[in-house]
Amino acid sequence: MKTGISTGKSAKVSLNGAAEARVSAEWSLINRIKKHKASYVLVAPYFILFFTFTVLPVIMSMALSFTNFNVLEPPKFIGWGNYIRLFLNDDIFRIAIKNTLIFAVVTGPISYMMCLLFAWIINEFKGKLRAFITLIFYAPSISGNAYVVWNLILRGDKYGILNGILLRLDLIDQEKIWMKTEKYVLMFLIIVQLWLSLGTGFLTFIAGLQTIDRTLYEAAAIDGIKNRWQELWYVTLPSMRPQLLFGAVMQITQSFAVADISINLAGNPSVNYAGATIVTHLMDYGSIRYEMGYASAIANVLFILMVGSNKVVQRMIRKVGT
Repeated sequence: MKTGISTGKSAKVSLNGAAEARVSAEWSLINRIKKHKASYVLVAPYFILFFTFTVLPVIMSMALSFTNFNVLEPPKFIGWGNYIRLFLNDDIFRIAIKNTLIFAVVTGPISYMMCLLFAWIINEFKGKLRAFITLIFYAPSISGNAYVVWNLILRGDKYGILNGILLRLDLIDQEKIWMKTEKYVLMFLIIVQLWLSLGTGFLTFIAGLQTIDRTLYEAAAIDGIKNRWQELWYVTLPSMRPQLLFGAVMQITQSFAVADISINLAGNPSVNYAGATIVTHLMDYGSIRYEMGYASAIANVLFILMVGSNKVVQRMIRKVGT
């Protein structure tokens, strides 16, 4: 009797194992590709371009960071030499990474909250008035000659707009050379970055707010939502998580990749490297000195900072509305 029961159990286990193996075989990668080959063919052009121009350069940068490569001669493997030099012997890199982190910590969250707040307020307006105000707030990011305006404002002589105003108000005795004085450089770069940051993220939030299903607010009111702040936290923000994530990624990228502002307003190199960032340091070694191995090591540090920040922000956004 016992033998019969054990035989039955063995047969059942064997059948379950066979079924699992069959299911596994059906869902193996090759079988899935065969089953959905039309979809893979349609995705292939994008995947090839993405791999060629995004994934492959990152892999090559990682490989080159362990070499001494000056473009003219073949790369020479030096192990961790570039990273040791970067963190232990490069004083300018320490200034650059400090400035970049200040940029990211100050401009990233403030700019992100400003974009969300302005988008939320402007979304309350209707029709053409909303479109007009949106254009005004989006204008700084599409104004290509913004640096010309800021150079006029921050000129270091009496014809500079800021100097002229402060002299007329007797707040300063003589004109200041704002962007050639170390203590003012980073402050003005942060102000300009904040002014320019009302761009893609702001427009994304506006689009996200306009796609929220209005019936959600009616259901929330029935469930006990009492004021606009509760609506924002429990309905609005959870409904636009994709836009929040996209806006966060854009802000992280802009905050860590600051370079044009510093080069155009403070010069490269800036006075005592007060406006140096990781990207200006990378451009110095990659585009001017042609030390591509060292420049790749700098790029990899920036890449790790961006990926790490992105992961932290993703976790924070998942908790919105909970």
